[in-house]
Amino acid sequence: METITLISDNKLAIAKINKGELVSYLINNEELIHQKGTAGWRNSDTEMFPIIGPTDVNNFIISTPKGNCIQDQHGVLRELNYMLINSSATTAVYQKKYKANSAVKNSKFPDKSPKELVFWPYDFTFKKSFELTNTSLKITFEIEAEIGMPFMLGYHPAFKLSGNFSEICKTENQEVNLQKIMAGGNTAYPILNCNEVTLIKQNGVNISIKTTGFKGFMFWTEVPTMLCIEPITAYPYQEDNMLNANLFNISNGSNSFKVEIKPI
Repeated sequence: METITLISDNKLAIAKINKGELVSYLINNEELIHQKGTAGWRNSDTEMFPIIGPTDVNNFIISTPKGNCIQDQHGVLRELNYMLINSSATTAVYQKKYKANSAVKNSKFPDKSPKELVFWPYDFTFKKSFELTNTSLKITFEIEAEIGMPFMLGYHPAFKLSGNFSEICKTENQEVNLQKIMAGGNTAYPILNCNEVTLIKQNGVNISIKTTGFKGFMFWTEVPTMLCIEPITAYPYQEDNMLNANLFNISNGSNSFKVEIKPI
């Protein structure tokens, strides 16, 4: 079964996950998630791990305590396939496993990258869990990796918008409209040092995205009909800091990060 359907206890919320990708979140029949096949982006969610951002500035080479390796933009994780571990009426758990130094075919090659194969010098197990409640969708990321492994993590969900530029993103201290986000281009628009943002719509359900373990958000879109609101552990697009060691988290063996998507 490729698509798992979760239904909340009160039957008012439905989430659909296809091969580990959140492809739908319905609240009272209103779709909150950008639909694959529509303008803006070919996916509806994905992860960035163990790298956030482009690597071509460093000839695709990442330096680690275990030596150099080859990574393309946003890391090797998205080149691996999720396996469904277990599911229930309201939960689904997926997992990816990687063996250190295993060569993985780069889907960007040859059209968008000169690197045919990528690899990472550490084992890791990456688990993605969904829990649908009456009030929110909770997503947990658990990373089992060797103590000392450097990594970045970003979650990359896309939310459906009206198309009329009326939405704004608001945090405790900042507010940004869609025009400003689009002007940010491919480097995305950052709001750092916060763990909650609210997508405010003129019509429809507003959405709160609250995180644990992340250090801020990036916002990205090229069209007014969708917006990626991306929790991140580091913002990589900083002058002279691309791939800087200071941008990496250091694994403590078991690493946990959480995102709660809450209609409000």
